[in-house]
Amino acid sequence: MTTQDRYPATDAQKIRYAVVGLGWFAQAAALPAFANTENSQVVALVSDNPTKRSEVAKKYGIAESQTYTYAQYDDLLNSGTIDAVYIALPNQLHCDYTVRAAQAGVHILCEKPMAVTVAECEQMIAVAQEHNVKLAIAYRLHFDAANLQAVEIVKSGQIGEPRFFHAIFAQQTEGANSRMKAETGSGTIEDIGIYCINAARYLFQSEPISVFATSASKPEERFREVAEMTSAIMQFPGDRLASFTCSFGAAKLATYQVMGTGGNLHVEPAFASQADIKHVLAIDDQPKQERIFPACDQLAAVFTYFSDCVLHDKQPAISGREGLIDLKIICAIKESIATAKFVSIDGIESPQHRPTAAQIIERPPLQQQPQLVNAADPAGKS
Repeated sequence: MTTQDRYPATDAQKIRYAVVGLGWFAQAAALPAFANTENSQVVALVSDNPTKRSEVAKKYGIAESQTYTYAQYDDLLNSGTIDAVYIALPNQLHCDYTVRAAQAGVHILCEKPMAVTVAECEQMIAVAQEHNVKLAIAYRLHFDAANLQAVEIVKSGQIGEPRFFHAIFAQQTEGANSRMKAETGSGTIEDIGIYCINAARYLFQSEPISVFATSASKPEERFREVAEMTSAIMQFPGDRLASFTCSFGAAKLATYQVMGTGGNLHVEPAFASQADIKHVLAIDDQPKQERIFPACDQLAAVFTYFSDCVLHDKQPAISGREGLIDLKIICAIKESIATAKFVSIDGIESPQHRPTAAQIIERPPLQQQPQLVNAADPAGKS
């Protein structure tokens, strides 16, 4: 059975989305992804930039009447023209825009990290439940074949007992990017370290019990508000360790390795949204096994999955609870940096569902990168 067979839809069944925020990722990945879905369509845009609203709307055939400023957000929510919002705003706005959508009875797909504080995450979950709307966090790798097959390899025992995990996620980020502003709730841990944290959790199929972390920065103006890089060690049950380093000031790299008692698995570029991903599996003295997973449209998979949850009244596995767990770990890491001490992580309730290969959704990759309108990637390339 293909993933298209698993998620059939007619035009009348398509979930109507508003994309809230027209920054780099929304334009480069989210908006073009709707063409690769069967049950989702973008019908409205929200941005305070009139050029973005006008030009992006024309590109995707959206009526000018369906473009809104942030001040008009509540008008959109109460218009009856949308079923869901995809929130691609700076982190500090996630809670407010989620709560207002939930109160209007509109379903929410929110980008990572879920919010800035644990209290905000809890509020988002509570309001969504109160108003009986679906809330999901856009964990695109929870549908990615390369990462989910990595889960299956570790679970299968092919590398023996998994003992430690190490990841690197690095990129150059220009100082003008919103990720470099403390007021947005951003930083290396929040914006890219979260991928390493989440990967360790789904590969070990458990939650960390303590963390130790430290940050460092070169004396550059762009790192005045946000640390250049952070390294963390997470202790998991069974005396297992997961470590990672994330950086806004190093060459581009996204990789992880899981070491077991009988072998190891290396995945690269592990966290890429649209690229071929390579597995290198080494088991004892056997020849290394390499496998390439072709690039796919990961955002289309997320939209397909979430729309199916809305259409068939299913609770998303990529729930607010998943986002809350990652935020609790991020907060513990930040406390460890501030105190230079190990920090215990208490009160984490394991999710009812963990990612497996059963939820792989494959969609063809974008044929070409769209032209961006008044937006640039984190390195400043438009």
